[in-house]
Amino acid sequence: MNNVLIRETSGEDLDAILKVERQAFGSEIEAQLTSDLLADPTAMPLYSFIAIDDGQPVGHVLFTRARLNNEPDLSAQILAPLAVVPEAQNKGIGGELTRFGLRWLRAEGIDLVFVLGHPTYYPRFGFEAAGNYGLNAPYPIKAEHYEAWMVQFLSQAQIQTPQNQVLCAETMDEPEYWTE
Repeated sequence: MNNVLIRETSGEDLDAILKVERQAFGSEIEAQLTSDLLADPTAMPLYSFIAIDDGQPVGHVLFTRARLNNEPDLSAQILAPLAVVPEAQNKGIGGELTRFGLRWLRAEGIDLVFVLGHPTYYPRFGFEAAGNYGLNAPYPIKAEHYEAWMVQFLSQAQIQTPQNQVLCAETMDEPEYWTE
């Protein structure tokens, strides 16, 4: 990890981002999702960060706009996807990308960040079950995966209504993206 640089992406990074997504997930699905999200105006503002190790792209994380149906004044983002190429996994790069992104979002004044992910991985970064706050995913999450739909509060913002539906970018507004 000594030579890893994490930075915001630019349009010139698209090929590198998609290469990381393909290698990390072993399919075209996440690469296509990422490409579509990067071009989706309903995902804006979005925040995209890449990890470079010795000049090679090894990781990527994307945060896209979300909102709460009953809390229009709160700003929110969804973390998806987080990708690290296989040869760089288990070296802390995914964690560094996540922490870097969360610090950036906090500095931008974002109130909440959501993720549908592994319930033993993301809590180490401050995420907790979103359902405990009445924050429901865009599509129902199976009961056995309740803990996988998580939120992190980045500000002192308070939820005023007891139940909220999280609304996501049009690209992610498909049921198949909401299974864990």
